[in-house]
Amino acid sequence: MNLKLLHRLYAAGVFLVTLVIYWMTVQPSVSFFYFFEFIAGSYYLQVPHPPGTPFFLIIGNIFSKIPFIDNIGLKINLISVFSSALTAFFLYLVAVKLINIFKGKKPETTFDAIATYTAAAIGAFSLAFSDTFWFNGVEAEVYAFSTLLVAAITYLILRWHERADNKDSEKYILAIAYLVGLSTGVHLMSVL
Repeated sequence: MNLKLLHRLYAAGVFLVTLVIYWMTVQPSVSFFYFFEFIAGSYYLQVPHPPGTPFFLIIGNIFSKIPFIDNIGLKINLISVFSSALTAFFLYLVAVKLINIFKGKKPETTFDAIATYTAAAIGAFSLAFSDTFWFNGVEAEVYAFSTLLVAAITYLILRWHERADNKDSEKYILAIAYLVGLSTGVHLMSVL
């Protein structure tokens, strides 16, 4: 069996399962807590509470223009749905890389690949369906999008680690710096 294809199928499965379940459980409108300020701020391109979230608001304004959904709250809640599903996807990729680093080699047999990919998928699903992450994944809040950026940065760090001796490995460092800069427009968590 082609192990690269199996790895891609597992990654796509993690993303799609998480996306479908979050889509089924997304908040259909504005919720009770203070998430309405992110929805209104995104729609009108205003500033919510300090320090502000300009990148999140721009993405929210783009999502507010989705033509086939009527409710503005639902449209902007979908940012968290897609962000959380992509976070689970990146966590799966990070877990596979960490397992391979721990073992000292990539999977060579189908059984070894299935064991590695299943363990990584279980880890990704454990995060995706934990209470706190799920709560942030279905409402218009900056934490899901910020976690996506942190997961992407972590993945790029591991990708750079694998290719640090290559000629063009600086592109990963530049991408990491760019994402850290972008993520400050969402939440300061990635700077930590």
